[in-house]
Amino acid sequence: MSAEQALARRQPLPSPGIGQDAPVAQVGGVPVSTLSLDALIAKMLIEAPLRRSLDQPPLLVFDANGQGLSMNASDPVFRTNLAQADLIHADGQIIVMASRWFGGPPIADRSSTTDMFTDSLKPAAEAGVRYYLLGAEEKVNAQCASRIVAMAPGLQLAGRRNGFWRPEEEDAVIDAINETAPDILWVGTGKPREQAFCVRHRHRIKAGWIVTCGGLFNYITRDYPRAPLWMQKSGFEWLHRMATRPKELAWRYITTNPHALWLIWKHRHG
Repeated sequence: MSAEQALARRQPLPSPGIGQDAPVAQVGGVPVSTLSLDALIAKMLIEAPLRRSLDQPPLLVFDANGQGLSMNASDPVFRTNLAQADLIHADGQIIVMASRWFGGPPIADRSSTTDMFTDSLKPAAEAGVRYYLLGAEEKVNAQCASRIVAMAPGLQLAGRRNGFWRPEEEDAVIDAINETAPDILWVGTGKPREQAFCVRHRHRIKAGWIVTCGGLFNYITRDYPRAPLWMQKSGFEWLHRMATRPKELAWRYITTNPHALWLIWKHRHG
């Protein structure tokens, strides 16, 4: 059914599960979509505005990387929240590589959240798809908003807000988002907070897709440098991140990377 037909009939869309559009690869105990980066972006830009216009519950889109595999196995609350995702994509190259090691359905390519975001900007501007940025410090959030509008002239920024609020302010945060009813809400407050927020409020938030994005906004403003392309493709981007931000990330990678590799081996048969 086309978007126009769906709008005319005003019938509820099915809630897409992870495996409806492509096979799912079981990696380290987590079901990951095998969709390519381009296919994921195309799905997002078509489906998000349609879901929002039909007043459907937003699709929850989370990511999988080494840290996520480790947290899924060690943190029961995070595991419960991750299981609520409608789609989990391969943010880490290790996830893509692991999908090809043991004979399961291979993941087409890596869909890092940063690439998913930046590669979608110009098509989103052309299609009139509206974004809302939630997360990071106020300065970073504002700079990110200015930069993406410059990168993709015509991009419709429904709204933005920094990622710092007190528990008693959360209702106001939701109200501010709902006043703009964005097609896609990007939530960048870091694991596990962003997943918990999305699951807690998915039925209150008026949006088509809700996508968690970690430190994305800091990468757009270049406060966080990206690794050279060869490191991204070879699975060593984590090493670049650890070297450039050792105080923040060294312990995380030292502890979660070996755990993630062990989980990949443990769940090698699905």
